[in-house]
Amino acid sequence: MPKTPDARTVTPAQAGVQSFRKALDTGLRRYDDASTPVRFLDVGLIPYTDAWELQRRIHAEVVSGADSALILCEHPPVISLGSQTKDGNLLMDPETCRERGIDVVETDRGGDITYHGPGQLVGYPIFRLRDFPCGEDLHRFVRAIEEVLIRALAEFDIEAGRVEGKTGAWAGDKKIASIGLKCSRWVSMHGFALNVTNDLTPFHLINPCGLSAEVMTNMAQLGQSVSMDAVKEAVLRGFGDVFDCRITKA
Repeated sequence: MPKTPDARTVTPAQAGVQSFRKALDTGLRRYDDASTPVRFLDVGLIPYTDAWELQRRIHAEVVSGADSALILCEHPPVISLGSQTKDGNLLMDPETCRERGIDVVETDRGGDITYHGPGQLVGYPIFRLRDFPCGEDLHRFVRAIEEVLIRALAEFDIEAGRVEGKTGAWAGDKKIASIGLKCSRWVSMHGFALNVTNDLTPFHLINPCGLSAEVMTNMAQLGQSVSMDAVKEAVLRGFGDVFDCRITKA
């Protein structure tokens, strides 16, 4: 279990959280009555391309005026390539990956390359940004998703934070969650991947987010082998608090 810092000190992770909360309090719109509704879809284990198609359908609904939505799921083994994937970050040719049971998909999300597999919680917030405290500001939207993950991990005694110049959630010098987004007509798609109990070995087939595979960790490796349902509940609480929204199951 990660060491608890002295109560008199402020760690970089805590400083990042405090800075974000100050921004929420001073620079963003508040929704104290949590009036913004969000539909929640728990679709379980679903192929990546099927989830992508579901996102596109819901995105069109939200653009047309439907309530925002949050999809939580897991994927069978798949490597996804974002629009900023650099040459050389896929360390094995796609056909060999597929022969090993790992699909390879080129996507329209931002960011570099990453891996998804069972035991990793993937979340797709399909949000009309103007309805939330971040407003139509993608930087603040990313910081808000990071805050959700940091709060969720704190419920399991994992002290997570941010690393300057990088996205995602970090436990010390280890990356535990990644973020890659797309925004069209100010409605978001794609989202985050939080490593819970997933096998970390497939990360060695890539340079995840352009980094060494050695930097990746999960909750189990940090001493918290918890159920996926418990993590989903913590993430939902985080979204409700950070985005000041009312989440109901679709």
